[in-house]
Amino acid sequence: MKKKIWIILLLVVVALVFTGCKSKKAVTDEKKTFIVGFDANFPPYGYVGDDGEYTGFDLDVAKETAKRNGWEIVLQPIDWDSKDFELDSGTIDCIWNGFTINGRETKYTWSDPYMDNSQVFVVKVKSKIQTLNDLKGKTVTAQTDSAALSALQSDERKDLTASFRDLVVCSQYNAAFMDLDAGAVDAIAMDVGVAKFQIAGREDEFVILEEILLPEKYGVGFKLGNTELRDKVQETLSEMAKDGTFAKISEKWFGYDVGIIGK
Repeated sequence: MKKKIWIILLLVVVALVFTGCKSKKAVTDEKKTFIVGFDANFPPYGYVGDDGEYTGFDLDVAKETAKRNGWEIVLQPIDWDSKDFELDSGTIDCIWNGFTINGRETKYTWSDPYMDNSQVFVVKVKSKIQTLNDLKGKTVTAQTDSAALSALQSDERKDLTASFRDLVVCSQYNAAFMDLDAGAVDAIAMDVGVAKFQIAGREDEFVILEEILLPEKYGVGFKLGNTELRDKVQETLSEMAKDGTFAKISEKWFGYDVGIIGK
């Protein structure tokens, strides 16, 4: 009887060992999903291309990052006003879409800055606006919850903003350019990278003022405290900068290397 009990116990132990090995193997073999949250109306960083697919500079860099780590990437468009909820709830792993670090340093766990992207003003070529002083008495627009809007509402630029006739908040820059073209607004405050992309081929209609609103830097934002994923992404970005891949992607979208990693 005792011999039978020992045999049964031995079989149970063996079964548990094999089950444990199987579970460990399943976890090991499971491919990580990397969910990137982005604004689908923010070219050239993330938007819907002519083919109906999501595309953009940041998305290309994110895809390469996922590829090098063996992750399955999921491009998740989000409502920009709900980005914090999406991140905190775990719906997305990061915010990667022309995301400004300046003024948000303590709200997220950040990668190192990978791009210097100042805030500028775009006006019509035929307007008489050539300097920031010329914006006095004018109507200026900026996207909701954007770095440009934050800059205009900051103490550093409160005198400039106070000189405007009006500051209008828009939902997206495509609409802002239509308003500028129609004369509903006199200037758009926005990221220089987005500005250059928007006016490419239309330089006879729109121009970027030489005086900048504020300098800013872009990074990848993770949930506060998620240093493990941040460190892995940062390591991969550094590798891409060293082997020239980051510059290659940058030149595809901007015509030059916008990267500041390790510089």
